[in-house]
Amino acid sequence: MTGRKSGRQFLGTMLVLGLLAGCGARSEEDTADLESLTAQQIFDRGETALNEDKPERAVTYFSGVERLYPYTQYAKRSLIMQAYAYHQSREYEDARSAAQRFLDYYPADPDAAYAQYLLALSYYDQIDEVGRDQGLTFQALQALRTVIERYPDSEYARQAMLQFDVAYDQLAAKEMEIGRYYLKRKNYTAAINRFRAVVEEYQTTSHTPEALHRLVESYLALGLTDEAQTAGAILGYNYQSSPFYDDSYRLLTGAGLNARDTGDNWLSSIYRQTIRGEWL
Repeated sequence: MTGRKSGRQFLGTMLVLGLLAGCGARSEEDTADLESLTAQQIFDRGETALNEDKPERAVTYFSGVERLYPYTQYAKRSLIMQAYAYHQSREYEDARSAAQRFLDYYPADPDAAYAQYLLALSYYDQIDEVGRDQGLTFQALQALRTVIERYPDSEYARQAMLQFDVAYDQLAAKEMEIGRYYLKRKNYTAAINRFRAVVEEYQTTSHTPEALHRLVESYLALGLTDEAQTAGAILGYNYQSSPFYDDSYRLLTGAGLNARDTGDNWLSSIYRQTIRGEWL
């Protein structure tokens, strides 16, 4: 029995090794003797690998062109294709590196706009749920802004604008999440700081109506009625159809107050700007 078991184990081991060797041989065959191929032939293999949804293999071919045929048009095209292939395989850091090298080497090239967009996209596609650290969101915003400002007439600028708005909204959502956390724990001052940031810094996002409503809640809890009424006035002036305005209206009237600009505070300044059409 022991001898049979050992034989089966040996056979199984040899089969596994054979499969691994076969895979290795095929991989080497795919990329072997690149030196004997022209730049176009290697480049074409890279494109074929991309079409077959094999971006990791495509990177090997495109990097081979750059290594074997530097300073050629194919090397330049291969560099931008490397950035794309890395992005497709979710190797975002390598995608940024390849895109940045293209921008460094060929800043005036027609594909420079695409390289900058790929660089921005490598940050944007890593933006996770709101609960995570938003450092990548800031980097995505900066890179997308570069696309918009440096290449305003490119086909990528419009898409970058849409993605910029999404990333911008993400930052506001993060502020709201933290503000709600503090509000729930009755840490009203900390909550107000977060909601104020949304109103002042992210006023064009979808979170502004709720931020104003939460300010009404927080200021009423602190007994700061001037600020609460003014926040309600801004909310009513800009978002009267919002359910958040209905909630704020009930809170204010329940406290014997109404939504109006009163007092001299940061919200009063915003209210006056709003009336003059200089805000929102």
